[in-house]
Amino acid sequence: MDGRWVVDLWGGHADAARTRRWQSDTLVMPYSVSKPFAAVCALVLADRGELDLDRPVSTYWPEMTADTTVRELLSHQSGHAYLEQSVPTEAFYDWDLLCRLIAEQQPQWPPGSGCGESALLYGHLVGELVRRIDGRSLGTFLTDEVCRPLELDFHLGLTEPDLHRAADLTGLDGLPDRIADRSPAMARALANPPGSLDASVVNSSAWRRAEIPAVNGHGTARAVAGLFAALGESRLLSPAITADLQAVAIRMVDHVLGHETAWGLGVQIEDDGFGMGGTGGSLGWWSDEGRYAIGFVTGYIADHDRVTRLDNAVRGCLGLPPL
Repeated sequence: MDGRWVVDLWGGHADAARTRRWQSDTLVMPYSVSKPFAAVCALVLADRGELDLDRPVSTYWPEMTADTTVRELLSHQSGHAYLEQSVPTEAFYDWDLLCRLIAEQQPQWPPGSGCGESALLYGHLVGELVRRIDGRSLGTFLTDEVCRPLELDFHLGLTEPDLHRAADLTGLDGLPDRIADRSPAMARALANPPGSLDASVVNSSAWRRAEIPAVNGHGTARAVAGLFAALGESRLLSPAITADLQAVAIRMVDHVLGHETAWGLGVQIEDDGFGMGGTGGSLGWWSDEGRYAIGFVTGYIADHDRVTRLDNAVRGCLGLPPL
């Protein structure tokens, strides 16, 4: 808040056997909270004049079949909600294969006419744009241009020294069925390639080493809050690009989430700020009213009630109404 840390807490265990205590530098995969980290890489290039938000994606990625703009892609309007061609789990580890399949696929609605969270594909859509323009992978660009300068302990593709810091995700049993009950479209979007809700996959070294930027960033809550503080205070992007990120690009019933959603560029927009939640309860958010950022990451997959309680406790201390 106003450049000061108000609360910085951690606790619990980092493995299912409860033999590893959670440490201040334990890394956790927060699912879709990874998406804003991917989006800001493209926005850094836009800030430098290397990427035009209103140009067709095919300007930079000629193989892209969908007639969509960069702005539409960043705000989940491009029609890439899920992959049509069935592929095995191993496709997660083949960047070029997934990007080729995405580029060849016809959009699932006319771009710009609707929105649907690109649950597993968003990071490849954004990451390939970044790679085509800059030459670096999204994970390398994120480290070099965002996380290292801001001192954020957040990574896309863990290196060997960091693997031991990663928390195992628990509570995944039965999650696909619970998601299907709430949103069949989301269940479909998360099912191909298979494995993103399977503990044996997401807790593996292969998964943690890979760059799957829609979901498999690994970081601390402090890093998540740090990103949103930098965005809310315009310390990462120029005021003009920050305004683009925070502006509502589209507001309607999301084809995947199944409820009305307002999308900015890589973030969801609500009355009091912007941010992104992740499957299992993780959250990164900036509050316009309170001028504070909050980051919450969890190894135990549940709902968002926990972070809501924590957020309301902070808001109460600041004299703000509960959410």
